[in-house]
Amino acid sequence: MARYTDPVCRLCRREGAKLFLKGSRCYTKKCAFERRPSPPGQHGVRRRKVGDYGLQLREKQKVRRIYRVLERQFRNYFDAAESNPGVTGENLLRLLELRLDNVVFRLGIAASRDQARQLVGHGHFAVNGRPTNIPSFQVKPGDTIAVRESRRDREPFKLAKETLRSVSVPEWLSIDPTTLTGTIAAVPRRDQMPLELNEQLVVEYYSR
Repeated sequence: MARYTDPVCRLCRREGAKLFLKGSRCYTKKCAFERRPSPPGQHGVRRRKVGDYGLQLREKQKVRRIYRVLERQFRNYFDAAESNPGVTGENLLRLLELRLDNVVFRLGIAASRDQARQLVGHGHFAVNGRPTNIPSFQVKPGDTIAVRESRRDREPFKLAKETLRSVSVPEWLSIDPTTLTGTIAAVPRRDQMPLELNEQLVVEYYSR
């Protein structure tokens, strides 16, 4: 399974915004973006004029990196979003939000999407009672995502139980902190998905 293995803090610096890829560290003074907000590389401090294509490319890269998917997989998501009825940009974000690893992160069981991907890949979760180890698995309204009973005593989930009560869970999700069981209550609306993302620029990038 292909994945990005280089330092992730440089991605935040490249996009000029916090992508919150390292969980709680991103909220501390150790955050690399706080210490060095300039783009990475020897010539990162140079100012360049950015055109329409540059804006579209950067937004596409930003969305892709936030959800931790590689280019080919991201393009497949866009093609699926374009073929579905409705607004293409919203469809794209909705498909990404309904990935199993993202849902685990949104429920507050994992501190970051990378950790959620790892926990799912190690087979700690069951969807509707069936063990699932595919981070890109698409969940749907009515599905139940639970930490498998035999895994609940492991350290990441003990920590999750302690912190879940202070986590704000999106309206389209619900969770039982005692059993670490979440439910997809509805399909997320656009106002329930990240508002800082401009999905229209991504559509324009692929529509060139």
